[in-house]
Amino acid sequence: MKPAAVSSVAFRQETDSRPLPPGWKSYTSPEGLRYYVNSCSKETTWRRPSLLTESPQRPLAQQNSSPYANGCHSITKTSRPTEATDVALRKPTMMTQPPGSVSPARRQIKEVKETKITINCVTFPLPGEGPEQQLLKPNEWSYCDYFWNDKKDPQGTTSVAGFEVLLQKQLKGKQMQKEMAEFIHERIKIEEEYAKNLSKLSLNPLAAQEEGTLGEAWTQLKKSLHDEAEVHLKFSNKLHTEVEKPLLTFRCENFKKDLKKYDHHIADLRKQLASRYTSVEKARKALADRQKDLEVKTQQLEIKLSNKTEEDIKKARRKSTQAGDDLMRCVDLYNQTQCKWFEEMVTTSMELEKLEVERIEWIQQHLRQYTTLRHETDMFNQSMVEPVDKLLQNVDPAKDRELWVRENNTGDVRPVDMDI
Repeated sequence: MKPAAVSSVAFRQETDSRPLPPGWKSYTSPEGLRYYVNSCSKETTWRRPSLLTESPQRPLAQQNSSPYANGCHSITKTSRPTEATDVALRKPTMMTQPPGSVSPARRQIKEVKETKITINCVTFPLPGEGPEQQLLKPNEWSYCDYFWNDKKDPQGTTSVAGFEVLLQKQLKGKQMQKEMAEFIHERIKIEEEYAKNLSKLSLNPLAAQEEGTLGEAWTQLKKSLHDEAEVHLKFSNKLHTEVEKPLLTFRCENFKKDLKKYDHHIADLRKQLASRYTSVEKARKALADRQKDLEVKTQQLEIKLSNKTEEDIKKARRKSTQAGDDLMRCVDLYNQTQCKWFEEMVTTSMELEKLEVERIEWIQQHLRQYTTLRHETDMFNQSMVEPVDKLLQNVDPAKDRELWVRENNTGDVRPVDMDI
């Protein structure tokens, strides 16, 4: 039965509300198709068992209609064996292929084009296969869309999980924040030293004896140095309280602990996924072994028909069916685990994205505060210089000369010629 036909049968069966016969249970395949298992006889079938049609004397072909009973082990291309394959048990024919060779059914399955690939226990679609995936947050370059693969280190010897790259970004951001605070601290030290030197220079007695309008301008200039020193000292204090300290204290408490919780949580889910994948591979190998055993016994029956060989085939079919069921259950558990990992990856990566946005906005806010304080400092410094500039504009050499002469003249009577 082709997958489309199986799907339509499964849909009709899902709408059937009649109870199943005793011993039967229903399951759902990884493709979402319904199949049925008899817990007593281990019989598996796509068709819904009915109380009216249930009979212990059914042909063997109907008892082993599991999707895995005759060499079909493709999870994505499940098909039901045809009746002609099972009729060979009742009608021996000449052997058409050597024992152990691949049957046409298995060869057909092997030729099915692969549409998925598993990398480090995570299953991805092959490029160009299947429907195109849409971004979870289009046009946003969101963390939740671009960190699903593992990243190889430059040497190519090891790989780093995509989530680990996001965690490293958070730790790097914390380090950058710390280094910015150190930079502002150095700026504060320069301001403090500058203020100290300005204050000291303002007390320097050099040119203290300058007189007149120029002396007044010189005195105001020295006083402005003292006032400017006070402005820079206030600027350094504000840099400490409004820029450096917020950068140092932002997310200091429990930040690394929270990151470790995220890391351990996602890493545990990834380990669970790896364990599920290992179980799938073991179940796949077990199924292949059972199918090979069944194929060998079927070929032996074609050579010589005997009750013992027929019983061996029945037993091999039951084991193959059971191995197929085990594989389906392992794949189902793997898919559930991968789904949980996927959901947690989306949730956690978006949380890390939110944290990064908050960090950048916080730094932006306080660096803008730095520029604001710097502008204020420049404005205060300008106000300190304005009186000096005004006095310098009023410097009048003639007036200064007049004042100096009035104070220091030694007499305005000029000498005259001597009489005889």
